[in-house]
Amino acid sequence: MLDFLKPSRTTSDSPSWVSRLRGGLARTRERLGRRLGHLLKGGKLEVEDLETLEAELLAADVGVGATEYLLADLRARWKRSGGEGEPYEMLRESLLGVLRPIESPLVIGTARPWVIMLAGVNGAGKTTSIGKLAKHLHAQGLSVLLAAGDTFRAAAREQLVVWGERNGIAVVAQEGGDPAAVMFDAISAARTRGIDVVLADTAGRLPTQLHLMEELKKVKRVIDKALPGAPHEILLVLDANTGQNAIAQVQAFDDALKLTGLVLTKLDGSAKGGVVAAIAKSRPVPLRLIGVGEGIDDLQAFRAEEFVDALLDR
Repeated sequence: MLDFLKPSRTTSDSPSWVSRLRGGLARTRERLGRRLGHLLKGGKLEVEDLETLEAELLAADVGVGATEYLLADLRARWKRSGGEGEPYEMLRESLLGVLRPIESPLVIGTARPWVIMLAGVNGAGKTTSIGKLAKHLHAQGLSVLLAAGDTFRAAAREQLVVWGERNGIAVVAQEGGDPAAVMFDAISAARTRGIDVVLADTAGRLPTQLHLMEELKKVKRVIDKALPGAPHEILLVLDANTGQNAIAQVQAFDDALKLTGLVLTKLDGSAKGGVVAAIAKSRPVPLRLIGVGEGIDDLQAFRAEEFVDALLDR
């Protein structure tokens, strides 16, 4: 088994992953880290502090449920400390308590081919994430095949083909037709060629497009027919800029597909990173990967502690 996406090495001219993550969470850190850090580091926890904290958490897309939990947990920690603790550190521990349960790296198991199916709405960054995943896997010595399941959008197929050509990775694609048929052909080809990992792209769709969600279920069934037990991973790609809409997407796609993990993209400085906490409390699907930019090394495993420290300017 391969624990996927360990931190990559950086040159002296290349910013570290942590610094890129901090840059990607700049908008949220400006509100939560700097303002609340100044507010809560005084060794006191007043009613006004909690009211300000509530407003800032909601503004950062933490969501009502997670915000209520964090405030209640902070009050309980403060009470247990007898008023002698440090509120800022208590908030950090509360956030870690929310996020640690969804920290679960992507692992490539022993089955061959190992099939990873990716879904998401239009524009979430799905195809780009597949390309980055493919390159990372290829760099770790695994053979990869891309299945272009978006048969109706030429740009998506072409983008996958470019990724494949750039990295010497085979792509199975066809114009028009049945996306499920592409998956069946791709898995058959992967079994014949002894491929390690199949990355199965699917057409972007909104959860409200019920006929397309049914098509997505069919794709999953056909993958299982082509290779019993597959797909081994079903990942939903989310755009961090969608805010609270991300929660509805997770719920809808999880109900339809039984997701095994999430990929959160476009933490590019304008996104509100607090939505991670909202997802963790409302539908705690493991967060496998997060992306902070367009570079190949800007997609890494989610680690709760470094994420929280980037949020809180620690």
